[in-house]
Amino acid sequence: MSTTVSILAEIPEDLHLSLTSYLEGHPDWDQDRAFSAALSLFLLQNGHSNSLEASRNYRRTARVYLDSLFKQPV
Repeated sequence: MSTTVSILAEIPEDLHLSLTSYLEGHPDWDQDRAFSAALSLFLLQNGHSNSLEASRNYRRTARVYLDSLFKQPV
């Protein structure tokens, strides 16, 4: 079975204003980078399983998180 994930989400206005303010003060960040960092951190903190596949997913997610944090501007 193939699972497709598509993200189109409404966020609370206060969160939107906070994100907008952050992005205005940090021009090397963009909305996609912020959401990747936030989502990958959530998955790292909340993923619980001891299977081999879960371990692989954890490493992939950790890589996305670290890449998001330390990405150099182009």
